[in-house]
Amino acid sequence: MTLVILAASSIGLSLGIFGSGGAVLALPVLVYLAGHEPKLAITGALFIVAAISTLSLLLSHSKRLVDWQLALRLGITGMLGAYMGAWLGSLVSGLVQLSVFALLMLMASGFMYRGKIRLNDKQTSLPLMLGVGTVVGMLTGFTGVGGGFLLVPAILRFTSLDFFRARATSLVLISVSAWTGFSKSAWLLPSASQLDWTLLLIIAAMGVAGSLLGQRWSANWPQHNLRKGFALLLLTLACFILYQNLS
Repeated sequence: MTLVILAASSIGLSLGIFGSGGAVLALPVLVYLAGHEPKLAITGALFIVAAISTLSLLLSHSKRLVDWQLALRLGITGMLGAYMGAWLGSLVSGLVQLSVFALLMLMASGFMYRGKIRLNDKQTSLPLMLGVGTVVGMLTGFTGVGGGFLLVPAILRFTSLDFFRARATSLVLISVSAWTGFSKSAWLLPSASQLDWTLLLIIAAMGVAGSLLGQRWSANWPQHNLRKGFALLLLTLACFILYQNLS
């Protein structure tokens, strides 16, 4: 239990420092440390990330950096995508979901490490951003993640926002997608009482504290170091999950 609680702090630190990565850490914690079966862990991870991202945004100055126009565009389609993704996730095994989750982390790691590629106005059009929101939302619901580890690279790649504004905007989108995905996933469970609510609330509370600390701690860090550090975190966790699933 102590190890799980310590890991919960790292979930919040990841969300605070990188604007993403909460479920990247929450899902392995619930599966490999708390011993939850994948379906329950995916639902629990969505709750944890939804709670942490919502509270850390409301309680910090990050809300001043949010690009609300972009958040609205991606948020609406992200909600629809998350609902569909959670339904699709109910049709496959938990191991399939975990494997897809790990493969997506490998892809996101590559995008983050290579860095920002500026695109022209035509490429950052409304249809493109709506498409990005829908795809990320579907992957959020399907894999049980908040989507930040996909959203931050997508925002940096397809918009002119810097890392800190992308991080703040991603928290809004993570919150919307994660609450939507959690609602659908919990509804698909035989009973919501299967969830270990005491553990989930403890992890969420520790995560909020870690997120607020992470935002303050990283405020003056070089953006390229933040981006590359997150890329290496994704790579490490993806390899670990794939090894566990294939062994």
